[in-house]
Amino acid sequence: MSKQRVTIKDIAKELKISTSTVSRALSDKWDVNPETRKAILDLAQKLNYRPNPMSLSLKQQHSMTVGVIVPEFINSFFPEVIMGIQSILNKVGYNILICQSNESYEKELANLKMLEEKMVDGIIVSITKETKNMEFFSTMLEKKFPIVFFNRICENLNASSIIIDDYKWAFNAVEHLIKQGCKRIIHLSGPENLLLSQQRMNGYLDALKKYGLSYTDNLIIPTGVMMECGVMAAYQILDMKKLPDAIFAINDPVAIGAMKTLQKHGIKIPEDIAVVGFTESRMAMIIEPNLTSVEQPTFEMGKLAAELLLEQLKNNQDERLSPKIITLDAKLNIRESSLKKQQKDDSYS
Repeated sequence: MSKQRVTIKDIAKELKISTSTVSRALSDKWDVNPETRKAILDLAQKLNYRPNPMSLSLKQQHSMTVGVIVPEFINSFFPEVIMGIQSILNKVGYNILICQSNESYEKELANLKMLEEKMVDGIIVSITKETKNMEFFSTMLEKKFPIVFFNRICENLNASSIIIDDYKWAFNAVEHLIKQGCKRIIHLSGPENLLLSQQRMNGYLDALKKYGLSYTDNLIIPTGVMMECGVMAAYQILDMKKLPDAIFAINDPVAIGAMKTLQKHGIKIPEDIAVVGFTESRMAMIIEPNLTSVEQPTFEMGKLAAELLLEQLKNNQDERLSPKIITLDAKLNIRESSLKKQQKDDSYS
């Protein structure tokens, strides 16, 4: 072994581990067990391992690939953001590797590890509803790995992010319902660990407070983010002794699931219960009655996320650029699902 150039395969064979693990340890990647890393480095030194000059040269170049991780593809929101990302990155020669986490933290973690092994230059990500442990992201940021979060962000991480003013537009949505004469408004809330869920709930609560409407715990029904969550929430509503006169949902799929279930049980929308969603999905204009919803600038969000990442990729200094938080505005598209009164305006900007 000593007469020939020692390779990564030689070290992997000696330690009975994979070549990818050896490669990550020698490249000082963060996801290698400390004991394994030490064993690899010790053996590499013992065998007088030297990187192949050609391989080293290739590693020092950019891969011209960016990873994008989204929690799901069921709704149009994330595909529209990805289109915005592509519109910027493709122009400057970057390829995009898209991963879907299926709302699973374990899958998200696997996606991150896979993207690092593929040696992507940076990552744009929206976290899953299960993501609570931010250690993985924190370690990558400490290594100065370029990351930009969008929509669902990690609040406690010092990272660049693109978000919507969720508080403002939740407040405006509930205020619209109140001005329609609604007094008993239920909120179908999202996963507690997501910042956007917290902000939308706070907007809902403050709107009730501003107009002096009473609040009790049973007016908030915790849900997820999928349509079936709205279906289950609707059955909880139907079991109430006193029905609400309005619903503000965490997003459109939950709103639509609740609407369709209530309608099947004889509830008229909006005469009996007015409904407002969030995210302006394509289904909002298809469902009957058309759904009032907060429209977010998805394409613009994708473009800005890509531009923030490019800023990091172009920075050749040792110090990482100071993170930027960009908050985008939105619009409330008012439609039949919430109109208990006649109203001429069809938007709330």
